[in-house]
Amino acid sequence: MSNYSEFVRGDRVRANTPPEINQAIDTEIAAMVRFYASKTNYEIGKRIEELDKEWDIGSIIEIRASTASLIGIILGLKKSKTWFILPAIASTFLLQYAVQGWCPPVSILRRFGFRTRQEIDLEKYALKALRGDFDTISSQDNCIDRAKEVIAESKSV
Repeated sequence: MSNYSEFVRGDRVRANTPPEINQAIDTEIAAMVRFYASKTNYEIGKRIEELDKEWDIGSIIEIRASTASLIGIILGLKKSKTWFILPAIASTFLLQYAVQGWCPPVSILRRFGFRTRQEIDLEKYALKALRGDFDTISSQDNCIDRAKEVIAESKSV
């Protein structure tokens, strides 16, 4: 499966990103999962740790906006009041991102391959499934189903 739209439904950044960029990111996720399919659990665990530390596009937007605002305020106080336009623009972009899930820097960052938290989590949970993290959940469900069957049988006796 190379189209993960079902798994990342409701992701406003993806909804506002051109399909070819989403497809490129989806292809990269699929390639990484295929690459790690032949690796050891230790190597998969290391990749999961990397994914836990990966910055999603929302964090990048927040850092960029706060940095631009801080620089604009400092330069506005030290050099010229014209620099106060920088925090105004950064705040506007941050507000637009919070409301719409998109602002002009998002398009640029997506082209560089920055992913949403849902896309990062998709890769992480696919790797966890490869490692077998969810096997016990499946067997627990089987135990619960079997317990229900036993209870139903005992009631009918």
